[in-house]
Amino acid sequence: MTEAVLLVGGKGTRLRPLTLHTPKPMVPAAGVPFLAHQLARARAAGVEHVVLATSYLAEVFEPYFGDGSAHGLRLTYVTEREPLGTGGAIRGAADALDARPGDGVLVFNGDVLTGLDIRGLLRRHERAQADVTLHLTRVADPRAFGLVPTDPAGRVLAFTEKPVRPEEIVTDQINAGCYVFRREVIDTIPAGRPVSVERETFPGLLAGGALLHGVVDASYWLDLGRPASFIQASADLVRGIVRSPAVPGEPGEHLVLPGAHVEPGARLGGGTVVGAGARVAAGAEVEGTVVLDGARIEEGARVRASMVGAGARVGPRTVLDGAVVGDRADIGADNELRDGARVWCGTAIPDAAIRFSAA
Repeated sequence: MTEAVLLVGGKGTRLRPLTLHTPKPMVPAAGVPFLAHQLARARAAGVEHVVLATSYLAEVFEPYFGDGSAHGLRLTYVTEREPLGTGGAIRGAADALDARPGDGVLVFNGDVLTGLDIRGLLRRHERAQADVTLHLTRVADPRAFGLVPTDPAGRVLAFTEKPVRPEEIVTDQINAGCYVFRREVIDTIPAGRPVSVERETFPGLLAGGALLHGVVDASYWLDLGRPASFIQASADLVRGIVRSPAVPGEPGEHLVLPGAHVEPGARLGGGTVVGAGARVAAGAEVEGTVVLDGARIEEGARVRASMVGAGARVGPRTVLDGAVVGDRADIGADNELRDGARVWCGTAIPDAAIRFSAA
């Protein structure tokens, strides 16, 4: 049996206000909580049991996913009372695993969308007889990530977490947030205290002579830590640029969920999602945007690359471009918010109050 640990305990502070009342993995992308896409792809790769390592708003997960049977999985929930970092979360999930020594256990970060061949990663791990296998990807600017150089055979040589000096940038290969651990290696992570796998566990294993294997993969990869990336991920899922069995519809330029109402004369495109109970009025243009359940886009509004929270309203002729509107916010007519503007949950903006706002 293939098992996985999915790390879903982070607070998602960079995504606020989207995560004020919703943990990041439960924020909808392409019509369902983002976590549903990760679980669906894991199941498609043959994973049967997933341990969800939760912390922030932990009570939200189980009412939605239950025991996992509706998703073809067995789900176990493990909750940290105090955040213990990536390594601490993995160690805390260990007792819920059925895996025996020598078995491989998949570990996923809960905020990465990828087209990785998961079965292929497991095969490469077994072939290398590695203690840990890491999914690596290449990026143009690696400074915001953990660098992982490898030798020609794929053996990891070093770890540099978020380099700051030019001489530290020795590769464009970064830690992509998916691993395969030998079961017994997880037990070497200290229990009951904060541990970072990136800064402590992996460098410690390397220094101790463990075999860490890197698999460089060129498939789709996106870190969803910021609103613009999350919105892009949703649009890419809707359009089929990256495929997920959890998308409730065929790939296309828009996804309108049951119960939504789009009036004739409204224009949708670019992977836009219109949530259940949401309304888009005639003359509105919505491009590459997530419109959550119960939101309203009024006549003549133009909304691009934005997220409109549940129950929020975007008034007539208002322009949103790269903005995030929190749940139940009310933006009056003839406003303009661009380039990372964020409107907090429940905020009311009068008509024609803002002509331009940037983060």
